[in-house]
Amino acid sequence: ILLDKDGKRKHTRPTFSGQQIFALEKTFEQTKYLAGPERARLAYSLGMTESQVKVWFQNRRTKWRKKHAAEMATAKKKQDSETERLKGASENEEEDDDYNKPLDPNSDDEKITQLLKKHKPGGGGLLLHPPEEEAS
Repeated sequence: ILLDKDGKRKHTRPTFSGQQIFALEKTFEQTKYLAGPERARLAYSLGMTESQVKVWFQNRRTKWRKKHAAEMATAKKKQDSETERLKGASENEEEDDDYNKPLDPNSDDEKITQLLKKHKPGGGGLLLHPPEEEAS
């Protein structure tokens, strides 16, 4: 028993065995809240006081909520970045209206070549005119 400077009993933090923590965690997976009789049974079976079980569950719920909130924030950030990426892609599509329009048969070959280069790395490998020696 530890005493403080006034000679009063000082509360020490309980240390739980691995078996006790395992049983508490398993119970917590099944239910986040324990009613009085359930708490009393669990405390008795683990050799703990009801107060210890009650406080352990309170602390565990707090830890669970913090983790859950962090996971939700991460998921929201991921969703927001995906939304931004899709938004950027749709803006690029608006810029590429020329690419989506049917080609004008009277348009110059340079414009077609630029469009192909913009949308296919290496110009897409399409030939607009046959090489000079094959044309004759």
